[in-house]
Amino acid sequence: MSEYFRKYIKRDLYPVQPANVRFRTTFRNCIYDALKRRTWRESENENEWEVMWAEKEWIHEIFDHIHLQSTQRVNHFRNYAELCRKDLMIKNLKRYKKTLEKDGKTEESLEVDFFPLSYNMPGEYSLFVEEFKKNLTIVWIMKPIGKSQGKGIFLFSKLQQVAQWKNDFRWKPENPQAEPYIVQRYIANPLLIGGRKFDLRIYVLVTNYSPLTVYQYRTGFARFTSSRYTMEDISNTYIHLTNVAVQKTAENYDPNSGGKWELRLLKLYLMSKFGLEKVTKCFERIQQIFLTSLMAVQKVMINDKHCFELYGYDILLDETLKPWLLEVNAAPSMTANTPQDWKLKVDLLDDVFSIVDIEKV
Repeated sequence: MSEYFRKYIKRDLYPVQPANVRFRTTFRNCIYDALKRRTWRESENENEWEVMWAEKEWIHEIFDHIHLQSTQRVNHFRNYAELCRKDLMIKNLKRYKKTLEKDGKTEESLEVDFFPLSYNMPGEYSLFVEEFKKNLTIVWIMKPIGKSQGKGIFLFSKLQQVAQWKNDFRWKPENPQAEPYIVQRYIANPLLIGGRKFDLRIYVLVTNYSPLTVYQYRTGFARFTSSRYTMEDISNTYIHLTNVAVQKTAENYDPNSGGKWELRLLKLYLMSKFGLEKVTKCFERIQQIFLTSLMAVQKVMINDKHCFELYGYDILLDETLKPWLLEVNAAPSMTANTPQDWKLKVDLLDDVFSIVDIEKV
C-alpha cells in the first residue's frame, strides 16, 4: 500500500472480508483506533472507501487526477499550503491586514499583530539586512518553509551566520540545507513555567470555507522544553524548540509525561497566577487568531464539498500573556506517546468524524 494515504470504509457497507491491515510503526496510531471504535476498517480497494486520511504528497500527486463520489471525504483542501506553509501564511496575513487598512477597518487591522516580523529568504534578503542593522542585539530564527518537527530551524544573532546560508543557497542549489526559508524576529520573552519554555497545540477543524465553518476542539496541550530557558545559548535546540520530535531525543526527556501538559491544567495554573480575567482575555485572543488566519485565506482557498481539514495551531504566549501564532500544521501528528495523549487524540478524531458526519446520520 502506498505510504501516502490510508483509506477506510464502514464494515457494513460492503460485504467483503476484513482487510489485512498493515501500518508503518509511526502510523499505527490514533486514527486507526478512532475509526476502529466506530467499526470502520481499512480498505485495500482503490475505489471503495468513504474516508481518505491522506498525507500531503497524495494531494499534490493524485487528488486532481481522480473523480470522487458524493460520499467520499478527504482530510485536506487542495491548496492547504496557503495557510500551512510558513511563507504563504505570512504573505496571506500581511495581505489581509493591508486589505483591512484599505477598507478603512483600522481597528480590525491593528488586531492582526500576532505574528513576528518576518521575511522570505532569499527573496527578501536585502530588506531583512536593512532591518537587522537597525538593532544588532536582536536574535532571529530561521525556519525552512516546508518542513515540520523542528527540522532545519536555527537561531542566529550575527549576519554572517545567515550570509553563509545565502551563499550556500546561491551557489549550491543541490544542497538540501539550501532551500527557501522564512526568517522571523525571535520572541525572546516567552512565558516560562518552571523556568521552561512552552507552546500550545490547539486543534481547529474546518469543514467549509464558503461559508467559513470552524470548530475549535475544547482541549489541547502545552509542549515543554526539557531544558531551562536562557538566551545565553541560542544554539541549543533543547532550550528553544518545543517540538516533541526534538525534545524526545534529550537526555532528561520524561517519557511518562511526554513533555506535555493538558490545556485544562495549564489554564488552571495561569488563572492562579494571573487571574481569571487576564487568562480569559488571552484565550479569547487565541480564538480570534484562529478566525483571522482562516479569513485571511478564505478567498484563495479552493473550497470542495469532499474536503475537510484538521489544523494543528501552534501558539506561543509571551510573558505579558500575548499569544503569537508560530505556524499552522495541515498534518498534526496523530501518534501518541502517553496514555493521556492517546485518549485526547482518539476522542478528538471521534469528534471530527462526528462533525464531518461520515456515517451520514
